[in-house]
Amino acid sequence: MSRTGVKRRSGAGAARPRHLIALLLALVTAVTATACTTDDDRPSIVVTTNILGDVTREIVGDEADVTVLMKPNADPHSFGLSAVQAAELEQADLVVYNGLGLEENVLRHVDAARESGVATFAAGEAADPLTFHTAGDGGPEGEEGQSDPHFWTDPDRMRKVTGLLADQVVEHVDSVDPGTVRANADRYAKRLADLTTWMEKSFGEVPADHRALVTNHHVFGYLADRFDFEVIGAVIPSGTTLASPSSSDLRSLTVAMEGAGVRTVFADSSQPKRLAEVLRTEMGGGVRVVELHSESLTAKGAGADTYLRMMRANTTAMVTGLTGD
Repeated sequence: MSRTGVKRRSGAGAARPRHLIALLLALVTAVTATACTTDDDRPSIVVTTNILGDVTREIVGDEADVTVLMKPNADPHSFGLSAVQAAELEQADLVVYNGLGLEENVLRHVDAARESGVATFAAGEAADPLTFHTAGDGGPEGEEGQSDPHFWTDPDRMRKVTGLLADQVVEHVDSVDPGTVRANADRYAKRLADLTTWMEKSFGEVPADHRALVTNHHVFGYLADRFDFEVIGAVIPSGTTLASPSSSDLRSLTVAMEGAGVRTVFADSSQPKRLAEVLRTEMGGGVRVVELHSESLTAKGAGADTYLRMMRANTTAMVTGLTGD
C-alpha cells in the first residue's frame, strides 16, 4: 500500500509540472498569435515621396500605418529603394505615388506592386496635370506634350488630390473608419484653402514687371499658372534633375534672363552653389541665388518639414527674392 501511495504521489507530482508547462505554452502561443494577428491586421499605406507622405498622414491619422519611402532632403527623381522597401510596397494595402515620371527609379517597383494586386493611387494623374511647353515658351525643350509632375506647387491642386486620396483610402484600406478619414480630409482641405489665400496675398506684393521665374529645373509651372507668374527658363532645361544643361542651353537662358531683366534664380537647397557658379560664369556675376525647398521636405525642425510649412517658406523666400527686400 505504501508503494501504491508513493506511486500516486509521484504521478500527481509529475502531472502538475506537465500541466503547468502546457498551460504556460498555451498562454505564450495565444499571446504570440494575438500579437501577430494585430500586426497583420493593422492596415498599411506606403507612400513614395515625403511631400505626399505628409499629406497622407494628415488624412489617414491613426487609422492606418503610413510608411514614407523617400527621406528628407532627397531628390524624388533619383532616390532608390532597398530590397526591404520594395517588399513593403508589395505588402501594402494601398500605395500612394506621384506618377507622371517623377519617381524615376521607383516606378518599376510600383508597377510590380500593382501587378501583384496592390491598389495604387497616382496623385499627379488625378491633379489635372499641365504639360510642358516648348523652349522659348517657358518650358523645357523636347518635352512638348509631356505631363509636368510638380503639381504640389499649386495648393489648389493639392486640395483636389486630398479628397480623391481620402476616397482611395476608404475604398481600398480595410478597417479604417470612413467618417474619420473624410473628416480629416475636410479639415486639411480647409487649411489648404487658407494657404492659397495667404499665398495670393503674399504674391500680390510682387510688381507685375517682377513676376518672372528662373529655376534650377522646371518645377514651378503649376505655381506660375495659379498665381500669374511667367517662367523664363531653367538652368537644367528639363522637368527632371537627371538631365544636364548644354552650353547652348545656358546661353539661351542668359539671353532670356537679360531680356527680361532677371537677376534672381530660385534653386533647390541641395545644389545652390553649383547653380550659382554656372550662372555667374555665363552672366559675368551679379546673379542672386535664392534657396527653396522645391521637391522635398526637410528634416523635422529644419523649416520645411511639412507641406504647409514648405509652401509658406518658399512663398516668403520668393517674394523677398523678387522684390529685392
